[in-house]
Amino acid sequence: MRNEQEMMGLILNTAKNDERIRAVYMNGSRTNPNAPKDIFQDYDIVYVVTETATFIADESWTNIFGDLLMIQEPDKNNQSCGIKMDFYHSYGYLMLFTDGNRIDLHIETKESMIEGYGSDKLTVPLLDKDNILPLIPAPTDIDYHVKKPTESIFVSCCNNFWWCLQNVAKGIWRDELPYSKQMFEYVIRKELDKMVSWWIGSKHDFQVSVGKMGKYFKQYLTESYWKMYEKTYSDHEYDDFWNSIFVTCELFRSLAEDVATNLWFTYPIDEDTNMTKYLKNVRNLPSDAQEII
Repeated sequence: MRNEQEMMGLILNTAKNDERIRAVYMNGSRTNPNAPKDIFQDYDIVYVVTETATFIADESWTNIFGDLLMIQEPDKNNQSCGIKMDFYHSYGYLMLFTDGNRIDLHIETKESMIEGYGSDKLTVPLLDKDNILPLIPAPTDIDYHVKKPTESIFVSCCNNFWWCLQNVAKGIWRDELPYSKQMFEYVIRKELDKMVSWWIGSKHDFQVSVGKMGKYFKQYLTESYWKMYEKTYSDHEYDDFWNSIFVTCELFRSLAEDVATNLWFTYPIDEDTNMTKYLKNVRNLPSDAQEII
């Protein structure tokens, strides 16, 4: 596997030797001083070019970066699905190579660059042949820090969490596994993860990032809370699913009460109490039940 020095040398030398490429900058985890370094980090690169047409016309030009295992061209995929795209100003290539390295390469015109350069605060300039890249501050992940919720947002999260659990419950009783699983993973977990993030944020003065999709939860949660979080994932067996639901409820309750205390909010305990009783009742309902309560 080519190391970082080799990859960066290849990326920059390609730009230096191609007159169409006038500037290069990078963003993503490799520019984030707080992101852990590992072998799976992508190279998120932008080439500022004089035009995009000749790059797009020559599908083999990316071969210079190595032997491809797979490539994705999101703009081309979107266009083929009927979405109107503007290839004239920008185009992207997501490339995974046989040695395990990955480059997410975006080409854009100077006009496109001027519109968005620096909007991502993790941007770092690498090459500027014509001094066209505006001056920007040093990279920071501040835009990715957990945002402190208002009480209204907090209460809404709690309400949606407890309300939508009844959908999960009825899906299990009806033996509708896809529905109940997706309701849990796409709705309930979304609210749980918000609360986990707010709990972590409240412990760090909202000066930290939990990472994309909560990938740093384990780093910031206490060991006991992390063990509970792990148990919120279950298999296809309904008994295991029910057990994970009640662990989820317990974890959400503990975190939410703590967040409420730290931020001087009021936790809606009545919704919690009533829905917990309801869920326990539904779990014990026979499959031929004629009444819920």
